[in-house]
Amino acid sequence: MSGKHYKGPEVSCCIKYFIFGFNVIFWFLGIAFLGIGLWAWNEKGVLSNISSITDLGGFDPVWLFLVVGGVMFILGFAGCIGALRENTFLLKFFSVFLGIIFFLELTAGVLTFVFKDWIKDQLYFFINNNIRAYRDDIDLQNLIDFTQEYWQCCGAFGADDWNLNIYFNCTDSNASRERCGVPFSCCTKDPAEDVINTQCGYDARQKPEVDQQMVIYTKGCVPQFEKWLQDNLTIVAGIFIGIALLQIFGICLAQNLVSDIEAVRASW
Repeated sequence: MSGKHYKGPEVSCCIKYFIFGFNVIFWFLGIAFLGIGLWAWNEKGVLSNISSITDLGGFDPVWLFLVVGGVMFILGFAGCIGALRENTFLLKFFSVFLGIIFFLELTAGVLTFVFKDWIKDQLYFFINNNIRAYRDDIDLQNLIDFTQEYWQCCGAFGADDWNLNIYFNCTDSNASRERCGVPFSCCTKDPAEDVINTQCGYDARQKPEVDQQMVIYTKGCVPQFEKWLQDNLTIVAGIFIGIALLQIFGICLAQNLVSDIEAVRASW
C-alpha cells in the first residue's frame, strides 16, 4: 500500500494572519476614535441632550472622529473576524466596503479637479458658515484657530469675513469688546513672546489696511490653502496614492483568501 496521500488546496496562513493582524490595529484605532468622539460629546453635554446635535450652526469636529472611527471599526471588525474565522461573507463585505470607499475617493478626486471653482465656492461657504458659529462650540473654535495659525490666514478670503460673526462685526449696534476685531489666531506672531496675547486682535480692522498687515494676517484661508496645496502637491499626491495602493492591496488579499477558503470547502 502506498504511503502517498492526496494533498488538497489549503488556506494560506500568511495571508490569513496578515489580514487578521492588520485589521486588529484598524479595529482598535476605530474604537479609540469612537471613544474620543463620544467622550467629547459627553463633555459638551450632547449625550445627555441628543437634540442639541442640531443646535450648532457650524461644523462639529467631533463628527470627524465618529465617522472615521465608525468606518475603521466596521472595516476592522469584518476583516479581523472574517480572516480569523474564515468567514467568506465578512471577507466579501470587507472587500466590497473597501472598494466602495476607494471608488468614492476616486470620484471625489476627479470631481475636485473638474469642478475646482465650485469646490472653492463651497469651501468659502463652509468657512464663513463656521465663522458665524465660532463662539458656539469650543471644538469648532479650536479648529478655526488652528487653521488660521497653521496657514497664517484670517477668514475665508480676508479678515473682513469676520463681520459675519455677531461678536466681531463692525456694526454700531455691536456692544462687544471684540467689535471690529479678529480672533487671536489671526494675529501675526512675535517670536519673542512666550505667552499668547488673546486680545491682540481687538480693534484690528479699524486700522488702515497698511497698519493691519503689521498686526494680523490679511490673506484668506482659501487662497492660502490653495498655495499650500500647490507647494506640497507631490507629498499630498504621494499620500493619496499610498492610501489607494493599500486599499487595492487589501481588496486583493481578501479576495485571494476568499478563493482559498472556497477552494478548500469545495474539495471536502
